[in-house]
Amino acid sequence: MANPLYIPELQEMLASNDVEAIKIFLHTLHPLRTADFMENLEPKEIWAILQHAETPLKVEIFGFFDEAIQVDIIEQADRKSAALFIGDLPPDDRVDMLQDVEPDIVDELMPMVPVEERRNIQRLQSYEEETAGAEMTTDFARLHEDMSVGEALQEIIRQAEELETIYYLYVVDEHDHLRGLVSAKKLIASMTNPQRPLHEIMETDLVTVRIDEDQEEVARKVARYDLLAIPVVDEQHQMLGIITHDDVLDMMVEEMTEDAYLSAAVAPLSETYLETSIPIMSWKRGVWLTVLFFGSSLTALLLTQAETSLATVAWLMSFVPLVISTGGNSGNQSATLIITALSTHEITVGDWVRVVKREFATGILLGGFLAFCGYLLALVLGFLLKQPGITPFTALVIPITLVLVTLFGTLTGSLLPLLFRRLGLDPALMSNPLVACLCDVSGIFIYLVVAQLMLL
Repeated sequence: MANPLYIPELQEMLASNDVEAIKIFLHTLHPLRTADFMENLEPKEIWAILQHAETPLKVEIFGFFDEAIQVDIIEQADRKSAALFIGDLPPDDRVDMLQDVEPDIVDELMPMVPVEERRNIQRLQSYEEETAGAEMTTDFARLHEDMSVGEALQEIIRQAEELETIYYLYVVDEHDHLRGLVSAKKLIASMTNPQRPLHEIMETDLVTVRIDEDQEEVARKVARYDLLAIPVVDEQHQMLGIITHDDVLDMMVEEMTEDAYLSAAVAPLSETYLETSIPIMSWKRGVWLTVLFFGSSLTALLLTQAETSLATVAWLMSFVPLVISTGGNSGNQSATLIITALSTHEITVGDWVRVVKREFATGILLGGFLAFCGYLLALVLGFLLKQPGITPFTALVIPITLVLVTLFGTLTGSLLPLLFRRLGLDPALMSNPLVACLCDVSGIFIYLVVAQLMLL
């Protein structure tokens, strides 16, 4: 958290043009702390202070600001220096930031960005959102397969200052086809024989992702194989970039946040909660609330029918909340388990038969137990509380309904996320409120049918 007491001192440094003090401030603290101290300054003031840092430090400090602050800084900075600075930023970071900069300003900046960097930006912007191509950086340690260990080390020394990471050194042929990988540790350890060919020490059994692969699959591979970075290749196995572990963490946070929104039937926010305007927030919440409202209206219609149909057996109305909650809760449990299993790749759509068998068995067991409890409750109402019309036979309506409602809930909650995945949609769309709404309507219908068949 920024210290507001430090803001006047920074502004005084700028006003008096105390270059030496500004440089000391920039170089004394960790870049994160430097960014924290400056975040409450005006964007133009932040930009003015950053001009006194060397490019690598300037880029590092800038990277610790929230994206909204980064956008404000770029939009208010003079166009030429901002364009040159954009060329120095990590490829993946600058593409993400430019998406939020005003289009008119981007149009002004792009012609002034160095040609090579401009082409790189345009290429990364062409990849579909939430794919490996959109998340990768094109800055990676590249070595030729014909190099010796000594030559490779000299090449890495030359590249190191411009690279985001040199944990993994990727070995390519003359056409940039990925051939292997050497860790920086192994390369240094091999310096006892600097003439040894690089291809003798490199690993060739590599984990890669395709350029069009979904970011969830990228995160899964990085987590499963415990990687610091993963190479991105095209169909010809030509290496295009890498995705580092810190970017994977960002992906996972993004996916978990999106699933959390969807599980509460809220459209994902594109900005933070406080930055999202009230009209947009209302729209994102209102769409799903409206869907749920009309779904619940079916429950209201069925309840109206139930009051008419069950008027002669008034005690049945007492169990309506029990029936509704049992179906909704069992459906929510199944939906949560299946959505989680799909997101962690424990199951696939092809496992639907096994899922049905398991959920059917689980539904019978849970429904049977709840049915026993429900039957006892009905008998207690009938005999201890003297509720008229309840007999050992009529009370059977409750356990039969509970078994069927629980079974319906478990099957519905498990199959709908699988169906959504099969249709190419996010399974989290089948969120708990939606499953509960479906189970409510179905539960009332099942209750009416059982009561009609047994009593009416």
